[in-house]
Amino acid sequence: MPDMPAVSAGSMVDVVANVRIGGEGRELLAHPDAERDGLFDLWISGGRVVDIAPAGNLRRRGTVLDAEDAWAIPGLRDHHVHALQAALFLDRPTVAPAIGAAEALRIAAGAAPEADGRRVLVGMRHAFWHDAPALASLDDATGRTPTYLVNGDLHSVWMNSAAFAREGIAPDPSGLVREQAAFDVCNALHDVDVAVADGALERMAARAAARGLVGISDLEMGWQTDAWRRRADAGWDLLRVASGIYPQHLARAIVQGLETGDALDSTGLITVGAVKIVSDGSLGTRTAATSAPYRGGGRGAMNLGRDESVETITRAAGAGLASTVHAIGDVAVTAALDAFALAEVPGRIEHAQLVAASDVPRFARLGVEASVQPQHALDDRELTDALWADQQATPYPLRALGDAGANLLFGSDAPVSTLDPWVQIAAAVARTDDGRAAWRPEQAVDARTALAASTAGGSAHPHVIEPGAIADLAIIAEDPLAAAPDELRAMPVHATLLAGRVTHLA
Repeated sequence: MPDMPAVSAGSMVDVVANVRIGGEGRELLAHPDAERDGLFDLWISGGRVVDIAPAGNLRRRGTVLDAEDAWAIPGLRDHHVHALQAALFLDRPTVAPAIGAAEALRIAAGAAPEADGRRVLVGMRHAFWHDAPALASLDDATGRTPTYLVNGDLHSVWMNSAAFAREGIAPDPSGLVREQAAFDVCNALHDVDVAVADGALERMAARAAARGLVGISDLEMGWQTDAWRRRADAGWDLLRVASGIYPQHLARAIVQGLETGDALDSTGLITVGAVKIVSDGSLGTRTAATSAPYRGGGRGAMNLGRDESVETITRAAGAGLASTVHAIGDVAVTAALDAFALAEVPGRIEHAQLVAASDVPRFARLGVEASVQPQHALDDRELTDALWADQQATPYPLRALGDAGANLLFGSDAPVSTLDPWVQIAAAVARTDDGRAAWRPEQAVDARTALAASTAGGSAHPHVIEPGAIADLAIIAEDPLAAAPDELRAMPVHATLLAGRVTHLA
């Protein structure tokens, strides 16, 4: 018998041999009398699984990837990424370790400017600081070099006077810009040379594939359609990408005849995503719209009225475009659900970090998916307990939403949290990541639900490993439904396949 072709990154695999089924579909193949599921061979052709047979029962041909007793799961998807920002942030200095403004100033003063003369730092968490940001102190530390400290939630930026002048914005004594002004500044900060942007995205995609990711929903601001077409023409092949559209570009999308799900390239890897509406702010910037006041005052604010949301959702739906609404506070969540109900179309809500009990069952009833980021609950547990202590609505109600029939879709909101699906899965299951007792453990979900929520269809419609399914697969070291939270978080990924092609091989 001739030697089998060697497997390497980029190989088209014909057979995944000696593998255990670790995701949806495992019961179809289980051996009831055995202590463990058996070993199987997955046969792939035309980018799909075409047969599943007990290992060795059929003669293997073509390119064979020997899983060596590892586990196959559906390829994972991150349903909420700001792709370009996430990519660029990997190469930018961070002030995340700073416990106060003074320490952040020291870090900022020592950071080198980028090629365009701007000094950009990321990971600020000023809501946790004991001393407040101030324009004067940042000026003293950073001088005439335009300096920007981007908050971890992307909803505020601390800038010095030189940065305000460069952006043409009147300076605030705090040095902070928030919400739309912050979004505009962030858009300017990632307006970099095409080669720099695309190189950073390629590196990010390789890291994502190494964690079993096969796809992302890109909700980067600005008109991203042309950029993704350019990347497709240049050979982008590591991840599926659904590229979102913002309301200010809706007319442009309609004129071009774009519809959600349409392919933007010949391979079909890059598609049109949903129209994203940003209805309120964030917890960390204290701008998420809530029914009860924050500790310290304020209730956040809505960025737009219900009628405007309904009009946008209806107009988009009429053109074949789905909508998703950023809604963090309970007031915003209620308004988003109302808007979908009035528009009489299904949709999606991003974040849903604070949800009234009466709204939980409305998600499933209205066909509104819950695109949530489990790690945010752990990153913000102290902030939530401090600022939302007087709220009657439930923070991060993952279990409640799932039990009520809502389709859970997990994501990272990268760069807000790391682009690693195993971090989100572990956070959802354990509700802790640092040895402390679980935070609100009644809202934890089981590993099967968490894994399903990290696939393309979500918890209600998970990707199933079965004949006819797209061969988007991850080969991992352990059974994900039996692994402990720490094992989930550090899950070794041996290989990732995108329609049968190897995008990562350890």
